[in-house]
Amino acid sequence: MRFTLGVDEAGRGPLAGPVAVGVIMVPEGFDVARAFPGVADSKKLSEKKRAAIYTMLEERAARGDIRFTVELEDAEMIDREGIVPAVRRALARGVDKLVECESQTLTSLCKSDFHILLDGSLKAPIEYAQETIIGGDALVPIISLASIAAKVARDRLMLALAKEYPAYGFERHKGYGTRLHYDMLLKHGLSVIHRRSFVHLAD
Repeated sequence: MRFTLGVDEAGRGPLAGPVAVGVIMVPEGFDVARAFPGVADSKKLSEKKRAAIYTMLEERAARGDIRFTVELEDAEMIDREGIVPAVRRALARGVDKLVECESQTLTSLCKSDFHILLDGSLKAPIEYAQETIIGGDALVPIISLASIAAKVARDRLMLALAKEYPAYGFERHKGYGTRLHYDMLLKHGLSVIHRRSFVHLAD
């Protein structure tokens, strides 16, 4: 049996919180668009629609039809090594996790049995067959689904972090550089979950 994986990320640009990489794995030939009606680039969907599709994803995963993971790299790692290495590390970990899990279930599998479709400039470890598609999150349903998984998982984490750091309004902007966020930064300074290398405040 062969498998297709879709990969996309969320949270590359925020001033706070982790970057998230979603990885979806389905059997080759699995019709993602039919299984997940309305699947599309996460940025083009409402929060309610993203949540509904994510619930469907969790249900299909619980039944064993598909597998998925969302891997995170935190602000400290992003500051230390940069956003590109952070995304690359989360991506490799997510792909390896799903491939190793499936390979243990079906012991005859090897890495050539997995084909990875990635959005934009993303790249998987070189030992995998892969294809990078510009605008893939809008064009390829399995990449769209990965974008939704990454976005919903990250947003939910930011809602939880908003309770730990109530001064910043994370529940409203999810860590992105909105006017409100900058106003709160000027008032309260940086928290431990801020990406110091991303924040530039006037003296």
